[in-house]
This record gives sequence, C-alpha cells and structure tokens, in this order.
Amino acid sequence: MQEKEGSADKKRNDSHLSHLASVGQIAAGIAHEVKNPLTAVKGFLQLLKERNESKYIEIAESELENAIDILQNLLHVSKPDLEDEPYVSVDLIVELESLTQLFQDQFYRVSIHKNLQNPGSYILGKKNQLKKVFFNLLKNAFEAIPDKGSIYIEHLSTEDEVMIRIQDNGVGIPQEKLGMLGTPFFTTKANGTGMGLTLVFSVIYQHNGTIEVESAENAGTKFTITFPKETKNIKLKEVVYLELERTMNLKDFFVVNRKAFEQRLLLEAVNVRDKIDEILAIGNINLIDNAHKLVLFVIDGKEYEAIAFAKQEGVTWAKHSLTLAFKLEWIQAVRRVMWDFLYNYDRMHNQNDSKEHYFNLEKNINQLMDQFLNQFFISYSQFKDDLIRAQRAMVEDLSVPIIPLTQATSILPLIGTIDEFRANTIEDKVISQIGNERIETLIIDLSGVMEMDADVVRKLINVFDGINMMGGKPIVTGLRPEIVKMMIRSGLSFEQKAVTKGTLQQALVDHLTDAIKLG
Repeated sequence: MQEKEGSADKKRNDSHLSHLASVGQIAAGIAHEVKNPLTAVKGFLQLLKERNESKYIEIAESELENAIDILQNLLHVSKPDLEDEPYVSVDLIVELESLTQLFQDQFYRVSIHKNLQNPGSYILGKKNQLKKVFFNLLKNAFEAIPDKGSIYIEHLSTEDEVMIRIQDNGVGIPQEKLGMLGTPFFTTKANGTGMGLTLVFSVIYQHNGTIEVESAENAGTKFTITFPKETKNIKLKEVVYLELERTMNLKDFFVVNRKAFEQRLLLEAVNVRDKIDEILAIGNINLIDNAHKLVLFVIDGKEYEAIAFAKQEGVTWAKHSLTLAFKLEWIQAVRRVMWDFLYNYDRMHNQNDSKEHYFNLEKNINQLMDQFLNQFFISYSQFKDDLIRAQRAMVEDLSVPIIPLTQATSILPLIGTIDEFRANTIEDKVISQIGNERIETLIIDLSGVMEMDADVVRKLINVFDGINMMGGKPIVTGLRPEIVKMMIRSGLSFEQKAVTKGTLQQALVDHLTDAIKLG
C-alpha cells in the first residue's frame, strides 16, 4: 500500500515538474504577462507628452514595478538555487503567527481560526523562501473570499513530520483545473499571473515536502503541506547577558548603549540587515535611526508620538511599495533586543531577584509596540486603498476623455468596447461636464467603437436625453455598419435624440460653418 502511495506521489511530482519544464508555455506566459504592464507604461508616457501630470509618472512606475516583479518571480522559480540563503532551523508556528499579522486590514471581513499545536517542531529550510510560500497561500485564501468568510490555519507534528493546513471557505477551484495548479502562468484569478503558486510548489519540492490540494466550487480550498522534521537537537535562544554601561535612568541606558543596541539588532534581523542600504536608497528610510527613535518613544511612554511616527512610516512604506515582511521582521527584532536590554537593566538595578519590575516594564513596552504595529498597518492599508481609488478614477477619466474644442463645444472620442460599466461612467461624466463646463455642443465620435450591445445603446440614448434636458446638443459621428444593423434589428434609433454625421471631420466642418453663419 505504501509503495502504491509513494508511486502516486512520485507520479504527481513528476507530472508537475513536467509542467514547470514547458519552455513554450513559460515563454508565452512571459510575453502575455509582461506585455500588459509595459503597454500601459507606453500609453501613460504618451499622455505625458500631452499633459505634464505627475500622476501619470506614478502609474507608469507602478506598472513597470509590476513587470519587474513578474520577471523576478519567474527567476525565483526557474533558478531558486541561485539564492545563497542558508538552511536554518525554522519553527513554522512563529512564521505563521508573523505572516497573519500582515493581513490585519482584512480582519474586519475574514476571521482567522488558528490551531497551532506542537510549537518547537523545527524543520530545516530556507526561512525567506518558506515565508514566501505561506504568504502566497494566505494571500490566495483572503482573495478567494469575495465578501465575508473564514480561514483556518492548522499546525501539527508527528515524530517524523510537520504538517500545515490552510483552508478557506471561498469560491473554490473547479475540479478540472486542480491538476494545473502550480503551472507557470496558469491562474483561476482574473488578474493573477499564476507565479505565486508556481513558487509555492517549487519551494516545497526543494525542501523535500509534499503538497495536496482539495477544493470544491463555492465551498472553499484546503492546502495540506508536509515537511520532514529536523532531527538534530535545537537549543532555544535564551536572554543574552550583555556587557553594557550602567546608568540610573532607563532612557539614558538605551542612549549610552546605542552602539551595542545597534550591533545586537543587526544580529537579530537576519533577513533585513542586507536590505538596509536598499531601503534607504528607495525610500530614504534609515532603519537604524528610526529604530532608535521608536525605542525612545516607547521607553518614555510617548504614545501620541509613537502612533504619529507609525502613521508616517506606514505612508512611506506604502508609497515606495516596500516589503511588509521586512518591516514586521525589523520591528520584531527591535522588540527582542529591547527585551534583552530590559533584562540587563533590571539585573543591574534590581538586587532582590524579584522580576515583577522587569515584567511590568516589558508589559507596558509590548502594549506600545503593538499599538505602533497596528497603526503602521492601518496607515499602510489606507494609503494603498486611496492610491487604488485614485488610479481607478484616473482610468475612468481616461476612458471618457471629453476634449474642449471651443468654450461651448467639446469632443468625446470613444475607443474600444463599451460595456455597461463604461456606459455608466460615460453617463455620469457627460452629464456632470455639461453642467459644470456649460457645454452647448458635444460631438460623440464612435468610429473607434467596434461593438455595442442593445443595452449599451439604450444607455447612450438616455445620455442624449440628459444632454437635451440640460440645453445641450449631442452630435454622433462614425457609427459603424455593424452597430447600425444591430440597432435596426433591436428597433433602436437616435432619431430626434441626436444629430448624426458620417465622420468626425464632417461634423467639425458643418459645426464650423454654422458658427461662421451665426457670427
């Protein structure tokens, strides 16, 4: 029986590895996924030639980052062994606890249920790669829940293995698509690339692990990951006895021993210390100086200053799209070093072996550090949400480009497909602009519209009614024969609703002629 199961596992793994080796599929995926953001960048750069607006630069930068991320993800998957990250002892409970905090902005709609048993069950692995695995799985779980729902995280260990289950009650995955999960550029999400799960499968296989997926549409998805347990003995980290200068005041203790604090912090923040210069270059953020600033706020109990600092940091990290995992690891490292320093300060000043004073200090400091993290994540999320709303509004604005021709006349050139959402945007913007700009004549050019259905035409007729009601005059140009035929079959007409002209050029000539006559 075990031989059959082993053979089945090997067959599944071999099948998945063959998906990863499909060069043609990967090449096609790159061409498709990277082309989209680069095309958007090209469009916004063209707009910059016409309008000198910084918001276009920000969106172009964002799309370039998207393209770079896609290529970087592919590099991680195709050549993961190039990373010289060492194998270390990893307690996955610690990593799962940290990673769930990165999704605090989602806790209002998705509840997290954790059953994390057998702490201290170590596996041997590359910590940063494993973090990416579980970050992607948690991110997918949150995204699979469109409204409200639950995510269940379970950690168990046996004598030989460590097992993690991540289950959601989201939309689920069709059975016929389960076998393709983990294939480069295969995704069930509208805006996904598929590279997240590709990395998940690859890293798990590199760590001699297995992954099983169970799913049902509208019932949710469950990922079960199993790793071999590390067999060597692990020594748990103890509080460090440090050679520090003695002071009577706790704040002075941290100020005087700043150099020692910095050295201990760099030893603790293993994954962040190599990124310090990079983060400084990208966002002008000095992690060392900011750590000392935060420590002094916390030691002094300056709650208002700590919260204000957290909000400022959240905006800065969001603005420059810096990795949240680095921030979380850095703050947790600051917290651990503070504990060591508090222990040593208390050891110097408390002669009666009572640890009550030490624990009271630790409790107060932990509460303020937790407040800092909460405010940081809230600020980060709010900035990202505002940016997304601004980008969406700008895209809507660009999809309905009303161009002034004269003080009383404007042109609305429409290109591409007009669906119901875009028709609603057209209605909202046209009526608002007619009122705000006092437009008397609006020329709507449809020569670039390939298709419209009957419902969209009815929506446009309502727009024409609105223009007429506000004293304006709609002129429609460039109707394609296919659209006219559809309108005839549907019994629809622009007659008495708008003036129609064959081309935009004809409409402009006639309008200019009429203006000269009136002049």
